[in-house]
Amino acid sequence: MPRNPERRIRLADAGLAVLAEAGARGLTHRAVDAAANLPAGTASNYFRTRDALLGALGERIFERLAPDPAVLEPLAEREPTVDLVVDYVRYIVERLLGRPELSLALMELRLEAARRPDLHEILSRTLRQGFDADVSFHVNAGLPGGAEEIRLLHFALDGLVLDQLTPGTGHPYDVDATTDRLVRRLLG
Repeated sequence: MPRNPERRIRLADAGLAVLAEAGARGLTHRAVDAAANLPAGTASNYFRTRDALLGALGERIFERLAPDPAVLEPLAEREPTVDLVVDYVRYIVERLLGRPELSLALMELRLEAARRPDLHEILSRTLRQGFDADVSFHVNAGLPGGAEEIRLLHFALDGLVLDQLTPGTGHPYDVDATTDRLVRRLLG
């Protein structure tokens, strides 16, 4: 297996761009090579199978969506209240909608995983790790609510992001105010 981590990242980022733009059907090793401006066969050297490529893209999405510690530090100094949860969730929504290509690529991956058992296993593991990390962060920060509330927030945010990035309700609404209401209703 090739050991150049910078090239692997370059290929994964190119793959995410292809996935967001062309969908899962347009994602091929050749398309990734072309998008990364690398010789034909490079992507298949790093990701032997389509499932390996798709799984690596899922991991890369979460690396690129990782929060900025400079934003989290001042939040961590505040009292652990519902208001603080609102601000954390607003920051999550900001990251998801601020990088629509990553959110769209993740939606494509999830749909593809519904049809591909090997990808389902890989992506489920990545998503579970992310969920577990979210719950751990929430509990360790002493924030109100627990695992079930985090699960419900995940479901709500998935729907909010889907509605924002695809044909949605057809009625404009304030995403920030909607996020505030979602959190407050779920956390009581």
